[in-house]
Amino acid sequence: MIKIAPSILSADFARLAEDVRRVEVGGADYLHIDVMDGHFVPTITIGPLVVAALRPHSGLFFDVHLMIEHPDRYVDDFVKAGADMLTVSLEAVRHLDRTLRLIRARGVRCGLALNPATPLTGIEYVLPLLDQVLLMTVNPGFGGQRFIEEVVPKITSLRVLLTRKQMDVDIQVDGGICAENVSRVVSAGANVLVAGSAVFGASDPGLAVQKLRRIANESDFFNEK
Repeated sequence: MIKIAPSILSADFARLAEDVRRVEVGGADYLHIDVMDGHFVPTITIGPLVVAALRPHSGLFFDVHLMIEHPDRYVDDFVKAGADMLTVSLEAVRHLDRTLRLIRARGVRCGLALNPATPLTGIEYVLPLLDQVLLMTVNPGFGGQRFIEEVVPKITSLRVLLTRKQMDVDIQVDGGICAENVSRVVSAGANVLVAGSAVFGASDPGLAVQKLRRIANESDFFNEK
């Protein structure tokens, strides 16, 4: 099933609750929340206080990507703030198995993100702990970047691996996702689409969500099987 996850990184932070309502009314499935610390990535964005402030204003699934060093220290804070899923970046975690088990123990869904140049090698050993693998289609840290085409074969490789192992794990893609490339990533096997500029940069973010879903459903990997 295709899920659309607008990224608030591209929203108007002065009108954040209003922007979130617009995509929720438009049929978004997730709200993607990028947390950046200025260390793992150059940019500093938001913390648990913003997540907690948004939570009463939305019934969306809060999909929180912790692009931060030492994410273990902040798991409890984001869970208390209202996160429904916590995704950590492979490159920022020293003891991956321990971190993923910590997230699962807190009763929220668990994801793992890989940067564009990071191979899939080794992640099969933690797949049983995961609800989602996020394949970054830009180098993390900034919104509005150009989609990296070379990640598409990695999406296919991951889908083949999950199919072979008969594992129900979502493949999320994030970075430069727009109407022009949605078909390629969905045909490759992605089923959770993060879109920032393509949604919040549109005159009507709700309609932008619907457009992405329509294109994605026409190319759905699972419908073609």
